[in-house]
Amino acid sequence: MENKRSTIIDLLNSSVEKYAKNPFLWEKLTTEFTPTTYLETRTQAQEIAAGLLSLGVKNGEKIALLSEGRNAWIISELGILYTGAANVPLSIKLEESNDLVFRIVHSESKIVFVSGGQLKKIRTIAALLPDVWHVVVLDDQPAYDDREMPLSQLVKLGKEFLLKNPDAVTERSKTIDPDDLATISYTSGTTADPKGVMLTHRNYTANVEQALSLMSIPPEFRTLIILPLDHCFAHVAGFYSFMASGASVATVQTGKTGMETLKNIPVNIKEIKPDLLLSVPALAKNFRKNIISGIHAKGPVITRLFNFAMDMAYEYNKEGHNKGEGLQALKKPLMMLFDKILFAKVREGFGGKLQYFIGGGALLDIDLQRFFYAVGMPMFQGYGLSEATPIISSNGQKRHKLGSSGYLVQPMELKIRDDAGNELPNYQKGEITIRGENVMKGYYRNEKSTDETIKNGWLHTGDMGYMDDDGFLYVLGRFKSLLIASDGEKYSPEGIEEALVENSYFIDQVVLHNNQNPYTTALVVPNNEALKRYVHRKQPELSWDSPEAKSLALTKLQREINEYRKGGKHQGMFPERWLPAAVAVLPEPFTEQNGLVNSTMKVIRGKVEERYADRITALYEPNGKEIDNQANREAL
Repeated sequence: MENKRSTIIDLLNSSVEKYAKNPFLWEKLTTEFTPTTYLETRTQAQEIAAGLLSLGVKNGEKIALLSEGRNAWIISELGILYTGAANVPLSIKLEESNDLVFRIVHSESKIVFVSGGQLKKIRTIAALLPDVWHVVVLDDQPAYDDREMPLSQLVKLGKEFLLKNPDAVTERSKTIDPDDLATISYTSGTTADPKGVMLTHRNYTANVEQALSLMSIPPEFRTLIILPLDHCFAHVAGFYSFMASGASVATVQTGKTGMETLKNIPVNIKEIKPDLLLSVPALAKNFRKNIISGIHAKGPVITRLFNFAMDMAYEYNKEGHNKGEGLQALKKPLMMLFDKILFAKVREGFGGKLQYFIGGGALLDIDLQRFFYAVGMPMFQGYGLSEATPIISSNGQKRHKLGSSGYLVQPMELKIRDDAGNELPNYQKGEITIRGENVMKGYYRNEKSTDETIKNGWLHTGDMGYMDDDGFLYVLGRFKSLLIASDGEKYSPEGIEEALVENSYFIDQVVLHNNQNPYTTALVVPNNEALKRYVHRKQPELSWDSPEAKSLALTKLQREINEYRKGGKHQGMFPERWLPAAVAVLPEPFTEQNGLVNSTMKVIRGKVEERYADRITALYEPNGKEIDNQANREAL
């Protein structure tokens, strides 16, 4: 990407010139993955673009895209961009009709691309979308409603259009300015209406350049994109960074259901043999769970050997950047042996070529990072947000510190500021603010929120963090999520919540609460099955419905939390004053269905607190700290 201030189309054209015959996309439609070259990708994108031009699509128009991850998703986006229109990518996790209606109507989308698997959602709301001209269906259907057409028909229109106007697509693409919109990505809308993040062509190409300042992607690299394509993380760290490097991208084989697609992930990883994977904490935890289950299945001898090897690896690796230093160097021959007989076998489950993961999304706990580092597939934590296209920092092979959010992408400026906007020195906590070409254009049709977020060219992230002397960023959590102790001290609950869930079989979800109260409280969703097994193991004669069984289970939950206090196995991980002193056990989990989790699977803290306000109040009453109470027993 020699050309500065380039567009995504410039990026594609440049890669076609260099890597025309290289595979760019891999897709498994039947029994095996088949490639689509860079040149074929561009040709197909231009045919879609020509079809859109024949329908009268103009520069700056908006076109929505609702589909599972697949070749047609990526090629359709490129086709949209070739016309000078902007893509409005929609999450397939949006189940509520009003969520989809809001995004399509608010973005003023004139056309909707939709997969066969998602078509029913669009048909349900069709009457509420009077301004949509056409619905392009990616998969052939037995019959079509008004305004619907198959993608094959759009491509046919495009080919006919190109016969008469062979240069039309190329000429239109030359009119695209780097500052023109490429996508409008909607936030999850946890507190108000979703906000449409406007990202330009230059936002994307700049962030690709920035990302490649931290990681190198040789042309022979492959990745399997296991994250939703609608998010800009998959765009930048996935297909656009790989495109810039002449490397190739595979998508997960789409199943008949979401669950079937998830089950395809481990199979597809083995088939495609990725060199690099993008991940998020939820997936990382699932990978680790599967690895440990596989080890346990080999019997107690292998399990003990694996645990011994892991403990030694943790000591040897330290924080990553100081791996094998000092006396730990003596363990190197033994670590090489463990790698050969144990860890290499684990890596085979990921295709055998995986060099590292890049982790985005929520905070990735240090234990998870140490685990993957130990087995030889480091999960390098990064940090970003949609408004920054999204990558701000990341750890990488050459430069990393486990527990940090990595080194800043270049070029980009970052300042940590206090409440008054003053810059703070290293190690002092404040708001993370950034300035660079990756900062969004603003929120679509929402000037007020734009002005609140971008001030004098600086993006105010709303996240708390600090820098160390080595140039590493540490992200501590969202300011909106911070808890406030009775003395005014602010602290992030997210690390504590993650640790409680991660390190306990008996806790599935937890939300901490403190709003200038005498102590922190916790709303806990227990794993009832694990608790039942525990009670049965301890006192087989007890019925689960008996008061004694419930008391035993609640006492166990309290002990799990006490492990973080003095004398517990996790003591010192967090200041004791931040730990929950009272617990409310809840009768149901936080889900999308009950409105307590958003489409990106983040718990909506405000709604949880609102729903369980009475339970929180009770925790501050005289006997509130007693976990074995009537409300908790009834919740089990």
